[in-house]
Amino acid sequence: MKLPRDPVIGVIGSAQCDGDIYEIARAVGHEIALKGCNLVCGGLTGVMEAASRGAKEAGGTTIGILPGDSKESANPYIDICIVTNMGFARNAIIALTADALIAISGGYGTISEIAFGLKLGKSVFSLHSDISVTGLVRCQSPGEAVRRAIKAVKSAV
Repeated sequence: MKLPRDPVIGVIGSAQCDGDIYEIARAVGHEIALKGCNLVCGGLTGVMEAASRGAKEAGGTTIGILPGDSKESANPYIDICIVTNMGFARNAIIALTADALIAISGGYGTISEIAFGLKLGKSVFSLHSDISVTGLVRCQSPGEAVRRAIKAVKSAV
């Protein structure tokens, strides 16, 4: 008998972000937790910290796939630290772990995570991003991105 599990939504984005992007990522994390999903991210600062913070504030569970060799590098809102010592190669693990991904702003690292997600057949949504990749679905709000990610996960089952 297969036990049901909560969906895992990945939040990807830059380790540096301005206050507006931080609050958007925080709102995404909050919505993910309110909808009963777990959050996976790269576990560091910026968008990753903001989304983790939002999820924790809403009582959610957060997973950080860390690039280095120490749990100490994780932001304070990460519950489960996965230490990889793989640098950017850990982006593949984030994409593999997530059932769907939400990209917020971001740069080259985010582009790699988007590409991994799409290559793996995952649904990938974006907020406040000028990244243009075939298959990437633009959303207008944190609520829309989370709703669409959860709907994509449920329709894939």
